[in-house]
Amino acid sequence: MKTKQPQAQRALLRQRSLCLMLAAVMTAGSLPLPVLAASAGSPASAATATPGLPAPVPVAGDPYVFTFKQLGRNGSMNLHGVDATDSLNFDVPVSLVTTGAHVTLYYTYSPALLPDLSQINVMVNDVVAGSIPLPKEGSGSMQTAKVDIPPKLITEFNRLSLQFIGHYTMGCEDPLHSSLWARVANGSTLDLQTTPLPQKDDLAQMPLPFFDRRDIRMLSLPFVFAGNPDNGTLEAAGTLSSWFGALAAYRGARFPVQINALPPRGNAVVMVAGEAPTSVAGLEVAAPKGPTLTVLPNPNDANGKLLVVSGRNVGELRQAAAALALGSKGLSGSSAVIDKLQPLAPRQPYDAPNWLPTDRAVKLSELIDPKRLNVSGYNPGEITIPLNFPPALSNWRQDGAKLKLVYRYTPQPKSTNSSFLVSFNDGLIKSDILLPKDKLDKSLLASIKDEALTREMDLRLPLNLAGPQSRLQLRYMYDFVKQGECQDIIIDNVRGSIDPDSTIDLRGYDHFMAMPNLGVFKDAGFPFTRMADLSESAVVLPDNASTDDLAAYLTLLGRFGSATGYPATGVVVTQAAQVDKVASRDLLVLASGQNQPLLKQWADHLPAAVTGDKQRFDVGDFALRVRSWLKLADDDQAKRRARLALAFTGGEPTSYLTGFESPLDSGRSVVVLAGGDATGLDQILAAMASKDPEAETIQGSLVAVRGTTIDPLLAEEQYFTGSMSPLRMLRWWLSRHVLAMFVLIAGGILMLGGLAYLTLRAKARKRLNA
Repeated sequence: MKTKQPQAQRALLRQRSLCLMLAAVMTAGSLPLPVLAASAGSPASAATATPGLPAPVPVAGDPYVFTFKQLGRNGSMNLHGVDATDSLNFDVPVSLVTTGAHVTLYYTYSPALLPDLSQINVMVNDVVAGSIPLPKEGSGSMQTAKVDIPPKLITEFNRLSLQFIGHYTMGCEDPLHSSLWARVANGSTLDLQTTPLPQKDDLAQMPLPFFDRRDIRMLSLPFVFAGNPDNGTLEAAGTLSSWFGALAAYRGARFPVQINALPPRGNAVVMVAGEAPTSVAGLEVAAPKGPTLTVLPNPNDANGKLLVVSGRNVGELRQAAAALALGSKGLSGSSAVIDKLQPLAPRQPYDAPNWLPTDRAVKLSELIDPKRLNVSGYNPGEITIPLNFPPALSNWRQDGAKLKLVYRYTPQPKSTNSSFLVSFNDGLIKSDILLPKDKLDKSLLASIKDEALTREMDLRLPLNLAGPQSRLQLRYMYDFVKQGECQDIIIDNVRGSIDPDSTIDLRGYDHFMAMPNLGVFKDAGFPFTRMADLSESAVVLPDNASTDDLAAYLTLLGRFGSATGYPATGVVVTQAAQVDKVASRDLLVLASGQNQPLLKQWADHLPAAVTGDKQRFDVGDFALRVRSWLKLADDDQAKRRARLALAFTGGEPTSYLTGFESPLDSGRSVVVLAGGDATGLDQILAAMASKDPEAETIQGSLVAVRGTTIDPLLAEEQYFTGSMSPLRMLRWWLSRHVLAMFVLIAGGILMLGGLAYLTLRAKARKRLNA
């Protein structure tokens, strides 16, 4: 008997279908679009499930439990005053519908509160879901409370708010008294009970359901190959993994690899190249008629989908992957054959969409939703603007990036401590006093419009503090002026606004960096991401690469995509025997144990070697670097040369990252990720993705990884990448070679003296002859 679907659920499904189409359009529009023509096909023309397979069993939704820290709250929620509210956002994936929810709070509160008048309200989308009383006996110690949330309050995009109402006296009170406080730990949790929603097999919804921007969990998307993939198939897979990595930049991504096996549940990408029909773990893929994209159910999971990317050869496979990754809006239906794909113009160095341009001034409205540039209240918190600086920006003897800031505020009648703070990566850059009306001159009073005064600020952001994931932090702090007993009332009539047309300007800066630098490789994928499409990079995989090696390759390209915001359509995959053919490219070398011949061929260039139980690592000796004592280095992070080689036998094999100048082409770079055993590459990737402070120690030119332990061993600058103007290059070279500078100065003085002497002698002879 067919169960009738409730009317409310049918309405929710219709609403979510509209949101899906809008999300697909918005996501596709975030990248430059190629000219693409596609023809639709039936599902049977591309892939079908083999008859006789057992019917898929519906799978319940995954547990959807998050701490407040996972939802973006790095510290506790500190609520002060008679009425204080703090919020965080959470979304529900489009593939799930919420059937139940609750929040578990771990909190403390002031012993001075009056129990009958004080409480914490839990609100979802501004509707009170429940109230937590604050009795006297529980004050001052950690408490736990569970509040159920009615499912009808939860939509796709939600705001969870905690409102603190506090009073300490029945009479007149100070609304900001120090005894009015409550703190909620960021270990508090939000628990959603969900049920899967059926999804259509429709390319128009891409990247759904394989990527959902509403989901904050790390993306885990398996790639399935019919057999051991060739290099062209891996290049096409790398294009897609980098695209999905760019979409999932805010939560991270991993891409497991399976050979001739479909995942037991969830979604996957299936890569097939060949003119004949192909069977992949019981899934029959028909002979493709060209570059083909198909969405169909996962035979093992009624709620899972498979994205089948196919072509008659690897060229068509790459074309199909590029058509999807470059954001075409023309795809629809369950299957489409790409008839034409006009290539995009070649990328330029450092033009990644995620990086700040260096050829024009950038408006803040291009970096953040303009609505988030407006705040209200006496202490509204920071306005945080992400600034992804391109790597290798040279700050040698430069003043810093130009920031032209225009801001507005509500002048108070009287105040003494109101201020506007500008910080960069948590470091204070400048503070402006927000003058009250009684301290404004006539011209400023006349310029007040709509109760707001406009001010301008020109300042510089120090590039030595800049990185690929920098933050500009702006904060309004209004002084609450007390009027006297029984007269203090908080009136929320103060506002602050940053002009969206405020700009940051990086024009005039050179790209020049000392190498190797594993820190910028970890954070931005440099030097490979210098070209956003990786068109000047090659990945050298091990001979007979395992599925773990291939997964590491795809996950690394996902990291590169998250750094650039662009798919790696130009990457080349090769092995050691063909490395001479890619000599003009930057090389990313992967190894697990002893399966990479280049580790032996380039042993003289490597500062580390792991052979069985024998291990050798070069170690830096900072104390012997006299050059840094004399302050002759160009910056405070000058790298020191190795003075000691450490060799030992025994213990578990150590994995390591290292970088050096390419033996095949001077100026090009090699970065080696060498796993000590089959799990070593996974340990390196986990270390690179870790948010722990220890991950920041991935710096210099050699880093050892053993489990969760990260040890930077060597910081040796061997060469430089990039360029500077000829005059700046000469000045920089002289600053690093003090003796040569003195020789040039002395030579110049002698030359000028000689010219002056000859000139005077000529004049003397002329007088004598006269």
